[in-house]
This record gives sequence, C-alpha cells and structure tokens, in this order.
Amino acid sequence: MRVISIHDFSKSYSKGTFAVKNISLEIRDGEVFGFLGPNGAGKSTTIKSIVGLLNPTNGSITVNGHDITKASVQAKYQIGYVPDEAVLMEKLKGIEYLNFIADMYQVSNRQRRERITKLSEAFKLNSDLVKTIDTYSHGMRQKLSLISALMHNPAVWILDEPIVGLDPESAFRLKKMMKSHSEKGKTVFFSTHVMEIVEKICDRVAIISKGELLFVGTVEKLKKNRGDSTMEEVFLEVTKSEAEQDDFSYLDAY
Repeated sequence: MRVISIHDFSKSYSKGTFAVKNISLEIRDGEVFGFLGPNGAGKSTTIKSIVGLLNPTNGSITVNGHDITKASVQAKYQIGYVPDEAVLMEKLKGIEYLNFIADMYQVSNRQRRERITKLSEAFKLNSDLVKTIDTYSHGMRQKLSLISALMHNPAVWILDEPIVGLDPESAFRLKKMMKSHSEKGKTVFFSTHVMEIVEKICDRVAIISKGELLFVGTVEKLKKNRGDSTMEEVFLEVTKSEAEQDDFSYLDAY
C-alpha cells in the first residue's frame, strides 16, 4: 500500500522561483525511506508540505489516503513529525508539554502514562520531565520532540534530521525503533546527512538537489557499478557537489 503519495508536487515562495519542482514519490507500508540532499535542496520544504505546515503550489500529497490540504486533520492524526529544529513551549515543564500534546491527539490517560514512561526511559529523559523546557540542552529538546511525536503511536513517522543533537546511545535506540516500526508494517520517512545510517537501515532512498529529484531506489541500486566507492562518495557524485572538486591548497597559508 502507498502510505505517502506525492504527485507532481512543487512549492514556490516567490513568483517564478521554486524551492521544489515537480517531484513525485510513493512511500509504502513497512518501509524506512531516506530523503537525502545537500543543504537548501528542498528536503525540509517537502517535509513541511507532507505534514501540512506548507501548502503545495502545485500537485498533491496524501497520507494514508487523506489529502493533506483537503483532509488535513485526518492526515495529521496519521503522522508523528519531528522538525529539523525543535519548537517547544519553553515555559512548560517537560511533562506538562507532553500532556498537552497527548490532549491534542486525544490520547487516554492510561495510554499516555504508559507511553511517556516507556519513551522517556528509552531516551533517558524521565528524570528531567519535571524541569522547565527552557533549561533543556539541545539534545534534551530533541528527545522531548521525539517523545511528543511518537506518543500517539502514529503509523507514519516523518523525521527531519532526527539524529542531530542526540547522544550515541539515544541515536542507537532511535535507529532500532525506526527499523522496528517498519518491521511492524508501518512507515518511516526521514532526512539525514549521515550516510552510515542510510546504508544500515534504509529500504529505499530518494536524492533531491536544487529542488529536483535525481534518484529513487535502493542503496544497492545507487551504488551499483561504482566500484568500492563509499556512500558519501556516491552521494557527492550523484548531487555533483563541488565539495569533492574544491582546491584546499589555500589552507596551507594557515
């Protein structure tokens, strides 16, 4: 089943200038799908459009059969979203914020207690939930954002750079959770710059650059006929990044 369907999607912030142009993707049940690209490629714009924070300029996006613009509430109930930068209510305590999110998603008292306990213990944030969010480090905010996104047990996880800011143990746990979620027949769609993670857990990937799709398929297909190249080297080759062509000789002056 196609869980996320993106058809001829374009997003323009100013007339004649497109951040994303005419992309189509089908993400299926039981899939960990990596969404890759350089900074400014259009990843976050696409993700924000999938979760309903931005309206498409052209095209359509559906989540579990619900059009994100025509049936936004139904679509959003299907989604657990972690943005690239956690936006939290800083004057609330961690537990107050999680209860607020649970209320928004109509999570019962019993279920929220169980899920908050399980997730906060998994990310080792349980003892910090009594503190106000404005005292949290970047990593703690990222953990709280993850817990709040997953607390209503969504079928579709949409994670924008979820590993950034996490300590190694929490990053390891999240990767295991992502794989486990897909093995239950559900879906994970995430962006990252960490190619090692892509290689280890992704079933398929898409690469976007300058707002246009360059590749969709498995990591094996992406690396095919490229010899012993690393995933980073393949990624740079596909996106034609200038980074691998730079002349760093000027650094000798320092």
